[in-house]
Amino acid sequence: MLSLTLCIPSPSPCNQQRVFFQKTYHLRQTRIVCRNSIQVQGHEFSSLSHNPLREFVMNKKVHGFGAVCHSGPLTPRNLQWVSTISTAVLMLVRGTSIHRSFLAPLFALQAPASIVSWIKGEYGIWTAFLALLVRLFFFIPGELELPFIALLLVILAPNQVMSRLRGTQEGIILTLIIAAYLAYQHFSRTGSLARAFDQGSIFATLAIICIVVVSCLLLI
Repeated sequence: MLSLTLCIPSPSPCNQQRVFFQKTYHLRQTRIVCRNSIQVQGHEFSSLSHNPLREFVMNKKVHGFGAVCHSGPLTPRNLQWVSTISTAVLMLVRGTSIHRSFLAPLFALQAPASIVSWIKGEYGIWTAFLALLVRLFFFIPGELELPFIALLLVILAPNQVMSRLRGTQEGIILTLIIAAYLAYQHFSRTGSLARAFDQGSIFATLAIICIVVVSCLLLI
């Protein structure tokens, strides 16, 4: 009985190295392909996320929403500026017979914070000092005395009083009371509504209306 023995030759070292290099090469190619595909997908995602058209539409929506929710001209700071300018007009203009002494505390209560800080600073003190010297040794018109008194009132007012009344509900109510009293004096002493809008008193009438409206808006 014959027995056959199959002899399989063992792989040579050269063949083993060739197989190893082939596997390494295929693995490297696979990594390169995967990396390129990830970069392409990332570029597509980034181009999608930074779409100029979409950013333009979103910015328009955001700006439109902000314009609807925040009314720029009716901010408290702008209302304070309107009240301060109207008070200054009433201090200087003629054509009204109101009690002008109430305009000094009205100015101190409604002036913007930037004006109050400037008056209480070094420049405001120097301005008051020079105005006092001019008032002592020279003649100044009577219309300029009330702005000088308002300047001194802001400088000499204690910080506790200013912080208690300025920008608070109590201060706004006090401002509204003063504005309503001045409006009552102005319209009652002019005699009629038509005379209040004459050429000689129209500026004073508009200033008083602005002060009353601003006080009501700040109270709301």
